[in-house]
Amino acid sequence: MKRLISGVVTSLLLTTSYAQDGAVSFNAAATSDYRYRGISQTRLRPALQGGVDWTDSASGVYAGAWASTIRWTRDAGGDGGVELDLYAGQRGTLAHGVSYDVGVLGYAYPSNGLAPNADTLELYSQLGYGPVSVKYSHALTNLFGFAGSRHSGYLDASATQDLGAGWTLNLHAGRQRVRQHAVSSYTDWKVGVTKEVAGATVALAYVGTNADKAAYASPVNGKFTGRDALQLTVSKVF
Repeated sequence: MKRLISGVVTSLLLTTSYAQDGAVSFNAAATSDYRYRGISQTRLRPALQGGVDWTDSASGVYAGAWASTIRWTRDAGGDGGVELDLYAGQRGTLAHGVSYDVGVLGYAYPSNGLAPNADTLELYSQLGYGPVSVKYSHALTNLFGFAGSRHSGYLDASATQDLGAGWTLNLHAGRQRVRQHAVSSYTDWKVGVTKEVAGATVALAYVGTNADKAAYASPVNGKFTGRDALQLTVSKVF
């Protein structure tokens, strides 16, 4: 965990060294099932989440922290019940309206006690054009506790479409490659809608994967954590 935090902090210092000013915002959410890259982190149960973001509008530099309740580290034989994400990067616009977003993201699982450790450090880069974006994330460490999985990668594409009356359509598909663990590689997808309601964002999505059912079965009850399901999330930015 110290190595992970050190990597993110170093990136944060580099990206903020020339930022002049910034704005801070906070966010909070409750979700019926915390899915990450299509796989449930909470054994198909609800989660509470929240974070803080700092952004410098002039330079596009940003940094933040985000946390969620989880179950998978304990289910895997370790300990801990929280995921803490630390990230820093820069976003902006290139020629012809193409946007970019590059940065580093560390996933910390305090006191997880797993071997290999579940803590993960990734670099990411994203290009977007209008409502469509493509992103690639590359692991600099073992990926979420998979032994020998350094240099695993996740490639995904997302799109949004304004449906009118405050509704937005959200589409997503991704491919997770787990190095040296071919059986654990898979594709995930999501189709959902969001709407602003009383100052909060309500999101309903249908999520699923083609992950191997044995590789992603809960050690506690054997349920497939990548199964198709509806996910409801209510979030608010302060």
